[in-house]
Amino acid sequence: MSELESESLGEQKAESEYSFAGGFEKENIYSDAHYTPAGEEPVPPRYYTPPEPKKSEKKSGKGLTFVGIIALCLVCALLGGLAGASFMGRSLDERVDALEQDRAEQALAQITQAAAASESSQTQPVPVAQVSGSALSASEIYARSCEQVVGVTTEVTYTNFFGMNSSSAVSGTGFIISEDGYILTNYHVIELAAQNGKDVNVIFHDGTRYTASIVGYEKYNDVAVLKIEATGLQPVSFGNSDSLAVGDLVYAVGNPLGELDFSMSTGHVSALDRAITSDESGVAINMFQIDAAVNSGNSGGPVYNAAGEVVGIVTAKYADTGVEGLGFAIPINDAVDIASDLITKGYVTGKAYMGVSIDQRYNSLYSQYYNMPLGAYIYSVESGSCAEAAGIQPKDIITKLGDKDITGYTDLTSALHSFSAGETTTVSIYRAGEDLTLTITFDEARN
Repeated sequence: MSELESESLGEQKAESEYSFAGGFEKENIYSDAHYTPAGEEPVPPRYYTPPEPKKSEKKSGKGLTFVGIIALCLVCALLGGLAGASFMGRSLDERVDALEQDRAEQALAQITQAAAASESSQTQPVPVAQVSGSALSASEIYARSCEQVVGVTTEVTYTNFFGMNSSSAVSGTGFIISEDGYILTNYHVIELAAQNGKDVNVIFHDGTRYTASIVGYEKYNDVAVLKIEATGLQPVSFGNSDSLAVGDLVYAVGNPLGELDFSMSTGHVSALDRAITSDESGVAINMFQIDAAVNSGNSGGPVYNAAGEVVGIVTAKYADTGVEGLGFAIPINDAVDIASDLITKGYVTGKAYMGVSIDQRYNSLYSQYYNMPLGAYIYSVESGSCAEAAGIQPKDIITKLGDKDITGYTDLTSALHSFSAGETTTVSIYRAGEDLTLTITFDEARN
């Protein structure tokens, strides 16, 4: 097999920006349809009282006859029935009056309760998503963003199809994180400038332009810090991205297409904890999903919450025919920790490092031809590294790191970033027809 060219594990290919991935109604208080309120029609007599009968004259010399006795009984029965009817009528009338009075009182109570509820709904606003600061209007947030958001451009020179040198501008977005000129953006926005030593220009809302220096970057988390020589700038306020919830209102501000400067789009948090691969290294970055419009040029721009606090960095969108509203942002809590390390130490602390060089050309064709397992082919081992201490040698093939299967450079890079410096795990290797399991304790990466 011909000599294999080496490439550092820390390296990755440059790529384009977007390969990654009601009202109360009064009731009728009368439930009986036949009831008519007093005063609306004449009140009929409650009962009938017959005229008083004339007194009969006594007949001389004789008592009551049989017929007379019968008649007297009938009269008594009639009078008793009328008296009973009179008593029952009076009782029924009193019950009806009491029932109507009770219904009237119930209806009045309902009206009072409804009025109180209506007044309460007017004085108590509808609850909104909790934010650490007071909620602002969209126009207030936009006015604030115009003092905090900047455009980022780099001039890239390349050789075109005809062999002639040509140049083009790469545009993105950033935002101010300190009064003395530190700016946070995505690594992929300034990637080509960092690799080719090109200038990075920062443009403010009023047209003021600065040349920025690259303080540092962490490509596997797609974060970069720039610095301009300026003072008295208006930095953003950071929110707590750990308190984000699906449905929270968010605003994205940036420079879509590199031409529509300082555009704001509005949306909501669609999902949390998405593992998004943003470059060819295959390293997944934890992001949250938003449905605010995101386009080329928005990368590196801030995601504001309803209080005007920055809770994320716009980083990627899913671009495909028929797909809309799939944007992704790095949580600001993660980005701030990285930026702090880059500013104070020049590198991100705690990253695991092996100290090996991997040949990316070793693939399934080589594996089948030489009858060797698929994995990450070791070209060289750094002297004094944890890989050397673990017993890893050149020409070894790493097939597993911890519990993660390794089929090549991308898998090894991704697996390595799931560990921290100082952690210990096992590494499975293939060496000259033999399978070995070694133990490795990771060093700390310094770049």
